[in-house]
Amino acid sequence: QVQLVESGGGLVQAGGSLRLSCAASGSIFSNRAMAWYRQAPGKQRQLVATISNDGRTTYVDSVKGRFTISRDNAKNTLYLQMNSLKPEDTGVYYCNGLPNIVWVPNYWGQGTQVTVSS
Repeated sequence: QVQLVESGGGLVQAGGSLRLSCAASGSIFSNRAMAWYRQAPGKQRQLVATISNDGRTTYVDSVKGRFTISRDNAKNTLYLQMNSLKPEDTGVYYCNGLPNIVWVPNYWGQGTQVTVSS
C-alpha cells in the first residue's frame, strides 16, 4: 500500500522553528533518494531539499543554512528541520521520492501546512 503522511506543520512567527516528518511506505522510500517539496500560495510545487539513500543532501539556495533534511531508513521516515523561518517559507510541504530516469511520483500525500507570520 502506497503511503505518504506528512506532519509537523503549523503557525509560527518569523525566526521560529518547526520539524516536519513524513512516514512513507517502503515501496516509495526504500533505496530511493527522497525530497521535500513546497507549494506556496498561488505557485507551483517546488523542490526544497533532497537526500540520497546514503545521506547526501542538497538544498535550494533560499533554505541553505536554515533547513536540514534527514532520514531514518529503518523507520521509512523523512524529516525536515526548519530553523530561522521566514514568511516566504509559507506553504504546503510534501515529501516524495526524487524523480529519476526510470521513476516519477504518481501519488502524493496530503501535505502539511506551514505558515510563518511576520
